[in-house]
Amino acid sequence: MEKMKTYQSFRHFCLLCLLMLPMLLVSSVCGAQTVRNSNYSTVGHIDSDGTVRDGNYSRLGKIDSDGTVRNANYSTIGHIEKDGTVRDGSYRTIGHIEKDGTVRDGNYRTIGHVERDGTVRDGNYRTIGHMKDVPSTYAAALFFFFGLL
Repeated sequence: MEKMKTYQSFRHFCLLCLLMLPMLLVSSVCGAQTVRNSNYSTVGHIDSDGTVRDGNYSRLGKIDSDGTVRNANYSTIGHIEKDGTVRDGSYRTIGHIEKDGTVRDGNYRTIGHVERDGTVRDGNYRTIGHMKDVPSTYAAALFFFFGLL
């Protein structure tokens, strides 16, 4: 039972990280970006090369230009495909990013949305973060893989 609970917690963490990935994929085009929580406090940074950092600027990982997501130790922890499919490190589908900014889990339940203005909302439409000047289709990875918001 405890093992199942841990796995479900990990999956939930991954699904939340999904909301932020797209921001990482465009970071090389847009330059460094700041990720803010619902109170506008800085919780992370995305460097122009796709490196993901926490609010203290410690390196958390990186999103490569091909959509491969790596942790701080350079191990592959996930993949974001061009069609919006999000896969874990074992290449199992764990979510999907729709073109309109809707983020869905592996069962296609809506778990969040990224508005065009950069506002990030959870599945209950509560504001949980902000990413100015970041295309909505790129915003999910920070939640899905790095849990910044």
